[in-house]
Amino acid sequence: MRFASTRMASPPEPGPYMPDLPAVPAWLNKGDNAWQLVAATFVGLQSMPGLVILYGSIVKKKWAVNSAFMAMYAYASTLIVWVLVGFRMAFGERLLPFWAKAGPALTQDFLVHRAVFPATAHYGRGGVLETPRTEPYYPEASLVLFEFEFAAITLVLLAGSLLGRMNIKAWMAFTPLWLLFSYTVGAFSLWGGGFLYQWGVIDYSGGYVIHLSSGIAGFTAAYWVGPRLKSDRDRFSPNNILLMIAGGGLLWLGWAGFNGGAPYAPNVTASVAVLNTNVSAATSLLTWTCLDVIFFGKPSVIGAVQGMMTGLVCITPGAGLVHTWSAMLMGMSAGSVPWFTMMILHKKSTLLMKVDDTLAVFHTHAVAGVLGGVLTGLLATPELCALDSPIPGARGVFYGGGVVQIGKQLGGALFVTVWNLVVTSAILLCIGLFIPLRMPDDQLMIGDDAAHGEEAYALWGDGEKFDLTRPETTRTGGASGAAREDTVEQRLTSMGARGVTIQL
Repeated sequence: MRFASTRMASPPEPGPYMPDLPAVPAWLNKGDNAWQLVAATFVGLQSMPGLVILYGSIVKKKWAVNSAFMAMYAYASTLIVWVLVGFRMAFGERLLPFWAKAGPALTQDFLVHRAVFPATAHYGRGGVLETPRTEPYYPEASLVLFEFEFAAITLVLLAGSLLGRMNIKAWMAFTPLWLLFSYTVGAFSLWGGGFLYQWGVIDYSGGYVIHLSSGIAGFTAAYWVGPRLKSDRDRFSPNNILLMIAGGGLLWLGWAGFNGGAPYAPNVTASVAVLNTNVSAATSLLTWTCLDVIFFGKPSVIGAVQGMMTGLVCITPGAGLVHTWSAMLMGMSAGSVPWFTMMILHKKSTLLMKVDDTLAVFHTHAVAGVLGGVLTGLLATPELCALDSPIPGARGVFYGGGVVQIGKQLGGALFVTVWNLVVTSAILLCIGLFIPLRMPDDQLMIGDDAAHGEEAYALWGDGEKFDLTRPETTRTGGASGAAREDTVEQRLTSMGARGVTIQL
C-alpha cells in the first residue's frame, strides 16, 4: 500500500504521454494525428516506391533508370520547394481568388501549432458566417506532410507523359516551377479556400487538383517536348510486367490514404471513401479487362492496370460523398469511357496521334478525372455532403441539386484545364530558351547510359561488356598446349553469364 501511494504522488514523467503542454496540447487528438500521419505515408508509398517501380518496369529496358529517376527526383524536389514556400501558397492566407500568400513552413512556431486552413471560412448572403474555417485536431506539421504527398504525386503522374525522351536537366528545372505556378493555384482554388471552393465545386480528394491537372499538363508538355524515336513509339514493351503489377498494387492500396485522409480525420466519411475507392477500382479493372477480351480476344495485363488506375481516379472527386452502388457505376464508367477514348477515339484523332503521351496520362487521368467530377455532381448525396462540404445544402443533381451543380463541376474543370495549358506551355518555352527540352536522337538511341551513365541491369557476368562483333569462335590453348576452338556459349560460361540477352 505504501508503494502504491508513493507512485500516485510522484509527478508525471516527461515524454509522449505527458498530459499537458507542450507535448499534448488540449486541442490535439492523438487518433486524428496518428491517422493523418499514416494516410500521408500511404500516399507517399504510391510515389515512392509505387510509381517509381511502375515507371521503371513499364518502359523499355533502356529507359528503366531514367523513368524511375524522373519520379524519384520529382518527389524529392517537391518536398524542398513545398516547405520553403509552396505549402502556404496553396493553403495559406488569401492573396488572390486563386492564390494564397507565400511563406515558409520551417519553424517550430509554425509547425507545432494547431493546423488551420485560414481561407476556408464560408460566408453566405449579407456576410453571415455559414461554415467556419477548417481546423483539424493535429499540428500544422502533419498537414504540411500530408498535403506534400499530394503535390508530389501530381508531378510524378505528370512525368508519365514524358518518359523516354525528355532531357533530364530540363525536367529538373521544370518540376519546381510547375509546382509553384500551377499546382498551388489549383490546390488553393479548390481546397484552400479559393474561388472554386467558395463557389461550391466539389473535388473531394483531387480529381481536378491532381488528376485533371497532371493529365492536361502532361499532354501539353508532351507536345512541346516532342515525341520519342519512331522505333520507341512503334515498340515500347515493358521490361518487367511482374514488377509493373507490383507498382500498380502499391498505387491501389496506397489510395486508402489518398481518399481516406481527405476529411482530415478518421471519421465516417473516411470509412465510406476507402470502401468506395476499392469498389470503384475493382469494377473498373474488370470492365476494362472484359472490353479487351470482347474486342481483342485476350485480357491485357497492361490494360488491367490502366483500368485499375482509371477507377481510382474517377472515384476520387466523390469518394466520400456517394453511395457504394454509385461507386460501382463510376467504376463501370471509368473502365469504359477512358477505354473508348484510348482505344478508339485516340486512333481517329490527328491531335491525339501527333502528341506522344508515353503512358496515356491524358486518358487515364484527365479524361477519368473530368468523368469523376461530373458523375460526382450527379451522384453526391446530401447527407454525406453535409459531413464534408463547406457549402450548406450541397448535393448532386439526382438528389435535388439541380443542373447548377453540373455547371459548377464543368466550370471548375475548364479553369484547371486552361490554367494548365497556359502555364505549362509558358514554363517549358522559358526553359527551352536555356536547356533543350528533348534529348538528341543519338542519345535517345542509347537511353539510360547516355542520360545517366548507368544501366538498369548487369546482363553479362558482373556487368562487363561482351563484344558481339568478335568472330563466332576464338582459338585458345588447350591443356596439352594444342590450340582448340571455344564457342561463344563457352566464352560466356567462362565469364559467368548464362542464357540469352535480348536488346530491348
